[in-house]
Amino acid sequence: MEGLMDDDQFKILPEGCVSTILSFTSPQDACKSSLVSTIFQSAADSDIVWERFLPIDYQDIVSKSNVPFKFSSKKELFLHLCNSLLIDGGRKSFRIEKSSGKKSFILSARDLHITWSNEPQYWHWASLPESRFSEVAVLRTMSWLEIVGKIETQMLSPNTKYGAYLILKISERSYGLDSMPSEVSVKVGNNQGSTTTAYLRLAQEHARKQQMERLFYGNRTERLKSRVAEGDGKVASEREDGWLEIELGEFFSGENDEEVKMSLMEVKGHHLKGGLIIEGIEVRPKH
Repeated sequence: MEGLMDDDQFKILPEGCVSTILSFTSPQDACKSSLVSTIFQSAADSDIVWERFLPIDYQDIVSKSNVPFKFSSKKELFLHLCNSLLIDGGRKSFRIEKSSGKKSFILSARDLHITWSNEPQYWHWASLPESRFSEVAVLRTMSWLEIVGKIETQMLSPNTKYGAYLILKISERSYGLDSMPSEVSVKVGNNQGSTTTAYLRLAQEHARKQQMERLFYGNRTERLKSRVAEGDGKVASEREDGWLEIELGEFFSGENDEEVKMSLMEVKGHHLKGGLIIEGIEVRPKH
């Protein structure tokens, strides 16, 4: 807020005018401005400011909440939405970014298309205490791995770069998941989109695994990899919530409403895989 008028000059302005000025900043700047003066503190807490920071469709989102909640001000509502909120019967998780007010969603495993996930010999649905959703998908055994999520850009913040991330765990008894890379992609509307590769393994395990593969399997591993799209071989990273994530790709959410298709596939290795646990796909702003 450097360069603005001092406190005495602001005293001649109505509080509503100061609130309007602050509403054109950001949630982060509005919070900082409350420390400047008493005029700013009062204005920065007003509904005029926080109404502008809330998503345009916040009333619709609140109405979809699994658990009804009350709020006494728009600022209180904003801060509440900065925490994960289960919506759509618990099939999605919603939150807004505290610094910018931009929207994020997590599509639960039940909201995804997972090939043969309703066939108990291949997958089963389990309840895990560490999951935000009531069910996660657990891969028992199969050779065909195909996970697809879809979301409309209209649900997201406009003019924003987003990343899509598969949220997962790998059980101690897993097998076949990283024998060859999976193909990951993000496609918006009718655009071709981008496809690259990813390994269902942690970053610290990646170098050791590659070294062992070259030692024991030699050219056979390279021949298998040649069947899939070229890519840098992304690997899983640890999240703050205790899960792992693999980036599927990124996209730009513009003004038009388009469908975003996000996927991970491994259908060319023809070998059995098991021990993969899927919580969902997160779509969040990328900085």
